[in-house]
Amino acid sequence: MSVAAARELLLPVAGGALERCAPGPPAVFERPQAPLRSRVFYAAAHVVADPLTAGRSMGGAVDWDATLAYRRHLWSWGLGVAEAMDTAQRGMGLGWHEARELIRRSAAEARACDGRLAAGAGTDQLPAGRNASLSQIRDAYLEQCAFVEEHGCRVILMASRALAAAARGPDDYRAVLDPVLEATAGPVILHWLGDMFDPALAGYWGWSHLDGATDEVLGLISDHADKVDGIKLSLLDQEREVRVREALPAGVRLYSGDDFNYPGLIAGGSHALLGIFDAIAPAASTALQALDAGDDGRFESVLEPTLPLARQLFAAPTYHYKTGIVFLAWLNGHQEHFRMVDGLESARTLLHLAEIFRLADAAGLLVDPPLAADRMRRLLALSGVGE
Repeated sequence: MSVAAARELLLPVAGGALERCAPGPPAVFERPQAPLRSRVFYAAAHVVADPLTAGRSMGGAVDWDATLAYRRHLWSWGLGVAEAMDTAQRGMGLGWHEARELIRRSAAEARACDGRLAAGAGTDQLPAGRNASLSQIRDAYLEQCAFVEEHGCRVILMASRALAAAARGPDDYRAVLDPVLEATAGPVILHWLGDMFDPALAGYWGWSHLDGATDEVLGLISDHADKVDGIKLSLLDQEREVRVREALPAGVRLYSGDDFNYPGLIAGGSHALLGIFDAIAPAASTALQALDAGDDGRFESVLEPTLPLARQLFAAPTYHYKTGIVFLAWLNGHQEHFRMVDGLESARTLLHLAEIFRLADAAGLLVDPPLAADRMRRLLALSGVGE
């Protein structure tokens, strides 16, 4: 079979038809020869499941070798790694027990290869489904923050489902978070995760509307500016991110978590901590290198073609974006199977995955088109879609 023939396959489209697809060559991306300077970029990294036990709920085994190899891949492109976040299925298959081990192993790996690492600290050691007191939530945060800092990582102070359930207003958030920030060695990255990523976080910061919540979080940052490195905003609200960025105290970064609008937000001055960077690390790195060189046109031409792919990956229900992230890692040969902790590989439809394939090809992000086509063909065959 010729190389061209090996690339060709039939992909499903809406309505039940099949459409011929012949993925083209990958785009040319360059690994950095020096540290990236213009912005701080973190990729929120996924975990590779052990395929023999991947269906276990909340405690499915992790393939540590493949998981750490993927972090080395991200570091090789000059990106930081944001560890044990929602991209790693935190709260959707990965509990605090597994997150501890993930942080411990990643921290050792980061020291060995001089990689930038930040890690999520939350409250998920508290029993799920039970009401917790504010003091219990505060102590849970303190325990996790201490663990992250003991391992030499920057703390990402994750949004807490327990706090969202227990708080009766903004004062309850401050009663928990003021002492936590005071106790950390810092500075930490705050994480405001919208309910499109986790419905249990609706009304976070004690407000039913975003304007009140925005003022609340800006007040928290202002009161603890020496302990806050930045805030990651994951609201998919471009105008609000700009407003928050402009209102931050000097020296506090805005880390974009907007997987729908990141090219323009980064160009405008945001840093980034993004799940999409797990999938597009070569493009993200090459774009930032262009920004370092003052080549805004190159920055845009590299990053803009990734945006349709990101919008497909993060389409509603947004919290299932992890499925597409792992799917792309499998297509690109970073893991030998398309299985996920808690069986979440089944969270997206075949049509959705087929469109991810097309858009990754359009962005030049299929690094080995014959391999990607072969793996996509095998997935289609499992679903009874033949050539």
